[in-house]
Amino acid sequence: MKRYDYIVCGAGCAGLTFLYEIISYENLKDKQILVIDTSRKTENDRTWCFWGKHPSNFNGIVKHQWKELNFKSDHFQNKLLIKPYVYNMINGLDFYQLILSSFSNCDNIEIKQENVISVENKENGVEVKTSAGTYLSEYAFNSIVFDKKTLETNNSLLQHFKGIEIETLNNVFNPDEATFMDFSINQEKGTSFMYVLPTAKNRALVEFTLFTKSILTEQDYDTALDDYIKNKLKITEYRIKHTEFGIIPMTDYKFKRFDGNIINLGTAAGCVKPSSGFAFNFIQRHTKQIVALLAQGKRPQVRRTFTDNKFHFYDAVLLEVIAQNKRKGSEVFTSIFKKNSPQLVLKFLDNQTSIWEDFKIMSSVPPMIFLPVALKKIFTSK
Repeated sequence: MKRYDYIVCGAGCAGLTFLYEIISYENLKDKQILVIDTSRKTENDRTWCFWGKHPSNFNGIVKHQWKELNFKSDHFQNKLLIKPYVYNMINGLDFYQLILSSFSNCDNIEIKQENVISVENKENGVEVKTSAGTYLSEYAFNSIVFDKKTLETNNSLLQHFKGIEIETLNNVFNPDEATFMDFSINQEKGTSFMYVLPTAKNRALVEFTLFTKSILTEQDYDTALDDYIKNKLKITEYRIKHTEFGIIPMTDYKFKRFDGNIINLGTAAGCVKPSSGFAFNFIQRHTKQIVALLAQGKRPQVRRTFTDNKFHFYDAVLLEVIAQNKRKGSEVFTSIFKKNSPQLVLKFLDNQTSIWEDFKIMSSVPPMIFLPVALKKIFTSK
């Protein structure tokens, strides 16, 4: 049975980012690595959007950038000038091709298209079982959530979305502005909003997103998108160039970052922000920390910090407020964006704010709704 230094279980955003970081360290370039995923990563199956102040490793494949974002709800709308931040869009296929091509000539990296069944610690390392065989390694870097039932708590929600990239006959979009959240749509099914991300004057990704307990029928997504495009955007004729659909867990479950020599990545490590579903920046930071420890010859176990626990607590409070219908999600986000600078809101959503800045954000939402939830969590936490 062949033994590897590292096995990467799942070649999505987290798994591929891990590989991209590995090949940037001279002393890790010769590690024997096995990558296992069920997909060949040859389709443009998703879009990642993220904000930042500085260029990232992926600036060369950024499809579009915006420095102005629009926020809308029934009672408030505002154009957000987010400088020094920039809002970036990356196509999934461009991301896959960039990273896969970067190690295509590396003899030490092997890729198998198989289904991972289990990952277990053994005395001599980690054993990974797949639909086709069993493999051993010193460490397994895993981004697969094997038992999704473990994520379900009383306050768990699903962020689910359908996006369509449309092309119009006329120039109707301003490619310098994106709609970050538009809550001025029907909220009967739960927290619901639209993204509009123009990449040209006649082209944009329009995405319908919800935070609810269950997903909708395909017809529900299509009806909501068509209604928004025709009645809100006032576009009567358009062609659909690309479609994507996704489901992201929003849960206050506390993920294990590692278990012995099994090192979790991405969703499996809790890199999805529970209250919003944002993940790209968190995956990048967490993965960089792991690979830096490997390069230093240390165990790649990144422990939670005070800041990590602080924001998990905030997220858990907000998630309970929305999940238990104590306040509509549209009202919460409207209050936050209405009473704070966009830079502070983005900094908060990126888990980068200080305690004082946290207090400014918290003072924007109704204390009689949030304070009892926060106190209950403090006094019932183990």
